[in-house]
This record gives sequence, C-alpha cells and structure tokens, in this order.
Amino acid sequence: MQPMLTLQSVQPPPAAAHLRAAASAKTPLLLPRRAAGPPPASASASASAEFPGSVPDSAQMAPRRRRRRSVAGIDQDELLDPEALADPDSGFYEINGVRLHHKVCSHEDEDSSSDQSTGSTIASDSDAVLKSQIGLPILLLHGFGASVFSWSSVMRPLARIVRAKVLAFDRPAFGLTSRASRSADDAKPLNPYSMAFSVLATLAFIDYLGAEKAILVGHSAGCLVAVDAYFEAPERVAALVLVAPAIFAPRKAVKEGQSGEEEGGQQAQRVPNDENSPPNLFARISGGFLELWKHVAGLVLKMITAIRDVVRSLCLKAVVAFLRSSLGVVLMGDG
Repeated sequence: MQPMLTLQSVQPPPAAAHLRAAASAKTPLLLPRRAAGPPPASASASASAEFPGSVPDSAQMAPRRRRRRSVAGIDQDELLDPEALADPDSGFYEINGVRLHHKVCSHEDEDSSSDQSTGSTIASDSDAVLKSQIGLPILLLHGFGASVFSWSSVMRPLARIVRAKVLAFDRPAFGLTSRASRSADDAKPLNPYSMAFSVLATLAFIDYLGAEKAILVGHSAGCLVAVDAYFEAPERVAALVLVAPAIFAPRKAVKEGQSGEEEGGQQAQRVPNDENSPPNLFARISGGFLELWKHVAGLVLKMITAIRDVVRSLCLKAVVAFLRSSLGVVLMGDG
C-alpha cells in the first residue's frame, strides 16, 4: 500500500511579509540632497528642542566683543581726554595736527594778586623789580620725561621778575600733548616726535606770544631744543639759559673770511684750531684709531728688540761655551 502525500501551504514569516510590502511600495533608498543655505527656522527650532545642548543659530548668539588696543600695557580705550585732565589755566595750541598743552603766566596777573595780598615791605621789593625789569617773554623747555609741571614753582616768580609772559609747553610724547602719528598722505611728513618739530613748536610759541624775540630756558634734553632753535632762527632768540644741558656733541664753529694778504684775493675758510674748538666725530674716531695703532706698533717694536737681544746673548753664550770645550781647544790648538 503506497503512502499518501499531503501538501500543505507554507505561510511566510511576518518579517518576510513586511519586506515584500516595502518592496511593492517602491520607496527610494537615497534621500534627496538639501539645497545649500541656512536650515529653515522650523528645523532649527525642532533641533534645539530635541537637542538642548546644540549650538544656537546666529540670531541667538551674543555679539562678539571687539578687541581692545593696548600700548605698553595700557588700554587706550580707557584713556581720558587730555582736556579733561588739564588745569583751569591750561591751554591747547594746535601745530600740524598736534595739540600742544601749555601754560602761560603773565606779570599783570601777578601784580594784581600781589596788590591784594602783600604789605608795604613787599611793595618796596616790587618797586625794585620794576626798575630792573627785562620785558622779554620766556619759553621754558623741559627735559626728557618731564612736563609743564616741572616749571610750576618757577613760572610765577619769573613772570614777576622779567615783567613779561612766561610760557611752558609739553613737548610731544610728554605731558598732556596729544599723541599723534605721521600722516601717510604727505610726501615728506614731519615726525611730531623729532627734534625739528620741537624747534618748530618753539618758534611757533614765540609767534603765539606776539613777540619778536624771546629768552629760551632749557633743562636737560630741553637745552638741545633751545640750541637748535637758536641755530634755526638766531634773530628770534634774545638769550639762552641752559640748566644741566644734556648735549652730546656741540656744533663746530666755522668762520668764513677773506684775507687781504693772500694772492688773488681768494676766500679761505678759517677753522679755529685751538684747544677749545672740539673736532668733529669722524676726526675724533680716526684720531683714536691712529693713536691705537701707534701704541700697538710701539709694543711690537719693543718685542722685536727684546727678542733680538735675547737671541744675540744666546749666540754669544753658545760661542763661548764651544770655545771652552775640549773640541774647541783642540781646534784652536791645531790652528
């Protein structure tokens, strides 16, 4: 008897049925690429809500702090205006874009204050001062690292003595004078921190006082400004007063004259050669090298002479020793 075979329909598993349904829907495997640009607001909002620690967008970010400018460890954005720091009797005078801080003391103010606060004894002293008045303004030039404050204790007495105005100003880079930079627009800009600018400012303040001449009083490095101002415009300087001058090399005086005894009447430049006239820098350097070489040559000559004397004495000793030896005696005897 043959066994009967029964066929049963096999049902697919649930997972296979799910895959077949997804294949029939023809869902694309690659998603479309999003266009370039910032994400939409809804997407960023949903992302922020879903991920609290995510980076916020540019609208929610705090503004970036501007970098501060610092010079020598000092924040330049926190500096006050020089006019806010100046005294009530201070003034500012602009020269080539630089605002120079200065103070002026007048003898008229001193006379009015002395009349109100002095007695008969001081009045007699003021009468003596009136007889010895000078009548020329004075410009005070401070040294390195100083300012108008250095002259605060002498400005009023000087104004009372000379019976004229006394002016002191802050040289560029010192005091309350503005810190200016050279302009790139000019072909040959004048450096506000150069000696030429300080000389220009000195002569400009003489014009500011309305005087034809003035007395220049310099201290330390300010003496060089006073001397250079005299060489620049000697007709504007009545006198020079140099207090502890810090002048490295004085200028060399050169006189030009015409000698009548010379043939042809030619002009000759006469340079004083006395001990008081200092030579220029090149002459001093060349003279120093010449003296050094003379000294070295003398030492070498002495060494050569000493070596020659030593060699000569050694040769004499060797000859004497040879003649005293037996071989020398035999040779001398045979001769």
